[in-house]
Amino acid sequence: MSRAAHILLVEDRRMDVELTLDAFREAQLNDTVHVAWNGEQALDYLFGRGEFADRQRHPMPDLVLLDLKLPG
Repeated sequence: MSRAAHILLVEDRRMDVELTLDAFREAQLNDTVHVAWNGEQALDYLFGRGEFADRQRHPMPDLVLLDLKLPG
């Protein structure tokens, strides 16, 4: 049995986050999605800095979905 994937969604628009999460639910994906709201927060997540230092709560993602035009 395979484990659920961890996805890091990097997106600054709340509506786009909701649309993405709705699409995942509709596709019945049971993966864990972590959201970073800007580039700086995404880097903090990836490097395990600050609030993301606990790798049990914030594991390295298996997939990063990145908005290419976002602040920070």
